[in-house]
Amino acid sequence: MSNLGQLVAGIAHEINNPITFIYSNLTHVQSYAADLISLLQLYQKELAEPSPKILQKQQDMDVEFVLDDLLKIVSSMRTGSDRIRQIILSVQDFARTDRSGWQLFDVSDGLENMLLLLQHRLPAQDGRRDIKVVKEYGNLPQVECYAGQLVRAFLNIINNAIDALDMSVEESEISENRQFKPQISIRTKVVDNRRIAIEIADNGTGMSEEVRSRIFEPFFTTKPTGQGSGLGLAVSYEIVVQQHKGELQCFSTPGKGTEIRIEIPLRHS
Repeated sequence: MSNLGQLVAGIAHEINNPITFIYSNLTHVQSYAADLISLLQLYQKELAEPSPKILQKQQDMDVEFVLDDLLKIVSSMRTGSDRIRQIILSVQDFARTDRSGWQLFDVSDGLENMLLLLQHRLPAQDGRRDIKVVKEYGNLPQVECYAGQLVRAFLNIINNAIDALDMSVEESEISENRQFKPQISIRTKVVDNRRIAIEIADNGTGMSEEVRSRIFEPFFTTKPTGQGSGLGLAVSYEIVVQQHKGELQCFSTPGKGTEIRIEIPLRHS
């Protein structure tokens, strides 16, 4: 896993260099395009009677459409390249090797990065509506932690909540409950001067007490064969409880959803 993290971080770094070059230069491209359009429009105004050759060329290329669309294209390219940059930063955050040991980390940034990496799973698909994400971030101090490991725990827990909502949609279709609106709530807060809490909840169908009591066991899964390893929450438990000396709890009521609560110390010195 450590070697894989280093590989992913290296690839992200190599992608980041050219995309940063593209993003930086698009600002100049946008400015130059605006100047050229302005100059062309001035020519059109001053040259009241262009030659038939120029008129034919304007008609062939649909010059009015090109002038209107060019800046829109450049703006879309800036938006797309900026999105790629944000994803790369999130991947780099996720792939941290933690060779520097304990380090100060912004938990809110880590959660936002995970949501960005999982963004492709939130839109409507396979009969499910868009998953709404409700965020209530408290004013948290930075936490001393193994940042990459903690981010992996967030990823596993949020990913598991999305899986639970997908399964809830299938169950709601069987029960003909067509009004189900999937939602994930993420709350952070300061517990006291020594600990913070992160609560990740979904409004799915929940789980029985028998399932809840085994949810952090390695290789335990309620998913169909081939769709889950049963390791995600077990790894998260190891990261939060064993590595960071925190607490990881699961609260669930059948028909009312599930909440995973993380508590970790602010400092480990």
